[in-house]
Amino acid sequence: MSELLGLYVDHQMTSPFAMAQHSAKIKPIANDLARSGVLLVTTCLRVEVYGEEPALRNIDSTVFTGFSFESIEGTDAIAQRLAEIASGAHSQILGENYISDQLAKAIELLDPNLPIFQIARLAIDVGRASRERQRFTAPFNYDQIVRDIIADRFQNAELPDRLYMIGAGMLGRELRSGVGERFRSMVIVTRNPKNLRRRLRPWTDIDVALMRPAEIGHAREPRSIVVIATADVNDEYQTILQDALLRLEPRTIVDLSSIPVLSNTA
Repeated sequence: MSELLGLYVDHQMTSPFAMAQHSAKIKPIANDLARSGVLLVTTCLRVEVYGEEPALRNIDSTVFTGFSFESIEGTDAIAQRLAEIASGAHSQILGENYISDQLAKAIELLDPNLPIFQIARLAIDVGRASRERQRFTAPFNYDQIVRDIIADRFQNAELPDRLYMIGAGMLGRELRSGVGERFRSMVIVTRNPKNLRRRLRPWTDIDVALMRPAEIGHAREPRSIVVIATADVNDEYQTILQDALLRLEPRTIVDLSSIPVLSNTA
């Protein structure tokens, strides 16, 4: 077996916004890299690749163009870094638990017989266990942020109406289980309801309606809340969403995207 190698750039080495933009750009090549035996870790704070040295040869020109990056060598060093990431020690919200789920999702693309898969799987387990053992948990997570905003916007026992969730990835699911029960109903806004419905089949705990962006906002909903939990938004989709949300006029919009969807809205 060749020496294991890792290359990475994160938010401490450049601006968080530049990191988020670059991560969103690189994320789509994860499947191609996995077929070559390379683990790609892309979050709003980092872009990292791990694998055997021959598989990473010349990958810097594909993944790290325009960025200075660091390297890490050897099984022990790589396992330690991935375990630290899984524990939340390298997150902006120290101790947050979402990152370990992101890592677990990333390694699903790999052949489980690969050494890097086995090392990453062990590192995730160690990171999670260390986080629990040391009680290294964030005082609040994304769902708590949304809960606090809801409590502030709906006072004096006023009940909220609909929760519109833009984004149905892991963060969207976490928020659904964390805050969705407070609402009369929940809608996931998606460009492709058919594909999303197929993805949601294993999620037996989720009862939601699916709508396209153009289908929302036909009437004002001043007692509804919109949560944006995706960075998969190009310029065209951003314009469509902005128009729909202006028509909807919800009580509030919580934009949790690493690349703010509403940054250019007047």
